[in-house]
Amino acid sequence: MSAAQFTFIFVITLAFTSLARLWLARRHLAHIAAHRAVVPAAFREKIALADHQKAADYTSAKTRFAMLDILFDAALLLAFTLGGGIQFIADVCNSWLDAPLAQGVATIVAVLLLSSLLETPFSLYRTFVIEARFGFNKMTLALYFKDTLKSLLLGAILGLPLLFGVLWLMSAMGAYWWLYVWLVWMVFNLLILFIYPAFIAPLFNKFTPLQDEALKARIEALLGKCGFTASGLFVMDGSKRSAHGNAYFTGFGKTKRIVFFDTLLERLSGNEIEAVLAHELGHFKRRHVLKRIVATFAMSLGFLWLLGQLMQTAWFYEGLGVNTPHSTESGTALALLLFFMILPLFSFLLQPLLSAYSRKHEFEADAYAAGQTAAQDMVSALVKLYQDNASTLTPDPLYSNFYDSHPPAALRIAHLQSLRP
Repeated sequence: MSAAQFTFIFVITLAFTSLARLWLARRHLAHIAAHRAVVPAAFREKIALADHQKAADYTSAKTRFAMLDILFDAALLLAFTLGGGIQFIADVCNSWLDAPLAQGVATIVAVLLLSSLLETPFSLYRTFVIEARFGFNKMTLALYFKDTLKSLLLGAILGLPLLFGVLWLMSAMGAYWWLYVWLVWMVFNLLILFIYPAFIAPLFNKFTPLQDEALKARIEALLGKCGFTASGLFVMDGSKRSAHGNAYFTGFGKTKRIVFFDTLLERLSGNEIEAVLAHELGHFKRRHVLKRIVATFAMSLGFLWLLGQLMQTAWFYEGLGVNTPHSTESGTALALLLFFMILPLFSFLLQPLLSAYSRKHEFEADAYAAGQTAAQDMVSALVKLYQDNASTLTPDPLYSNFYDSHPPAALRIAHLQSLRP
């Protein structure tokens, strides 16, 4: 393949992906608008028209803004690749530093920081305009930038050693470097899963042991019934950032802990909290977390192998606006950067498959919850969560099938109701 041919394939793929995403978003907006005036029949007794319309307006506002994101992302990718942005940054880093490994790390870090800086206005608008307009944002500007600084420092502490190690392996381990990188990547991710609950999450939120003794007793009884052991039950101060609520379990091995957003505990009854927790335990009991980890590692192995093939070809670099590296050492960072920047384009059509796989797990977790608690409690909890989070009850079916990791409200509740004895 020539560089010109690959450039053509890249541009066509970028155009197709961007137009497809915009078309799906327009379908979604039109479908929501067409159903905004009437609450779906299954929810009329539980959700007021005003709440239904708030959800429609909130989802529409996010979708319209996401369309701007799509155009910006496409323009930014073109600027970095065919526009010469990555080559310019690499040239600057190479002129400042002598060691190829340091040059590669500096190039990747500079591109990531510049991308993050350019995307910051979009993040600020989402948080302080859209989320605030609909009453969800509780974050101050000071907290936003404090979180950003913490994330950057954490990324430097954890990410820089990993990046140095990956680039060294890519240049030193010969033809099978991708296998060594994959093994390191697996160990790193498992380590993060292990240390996240106790060391990373508390950097951003306060976690306090659950104080409600009656609720605690009910939850512990449910855990015993499900055969689940946890290192503790905690309440997270999610309300200092957002009015959205959730519950999850996190950790690995003996570090597993169950976490409730304070906003969730304030809104749901004891029976409903128990049902939501049973759903989360369903993911554990059905080994969904393990299956997703295995699937992620399998895909990452395939992607790294593919990168190993592409980085040996001149057309891969030149077709994306970068000069062919003079050596393996100088090319590893550019290959890694280019590959993962264009990967979302070429894997776009995998999205509906991944979404369908996730929705299958959600149905299975709901079925498990219905077997451990009353299905109606799960239904009433979901209705409250849809209402409180302003989740639209009428997504476009094609848009939902393509993107949504959870089944639409009507399908999910109908499934739960079919499980009732």
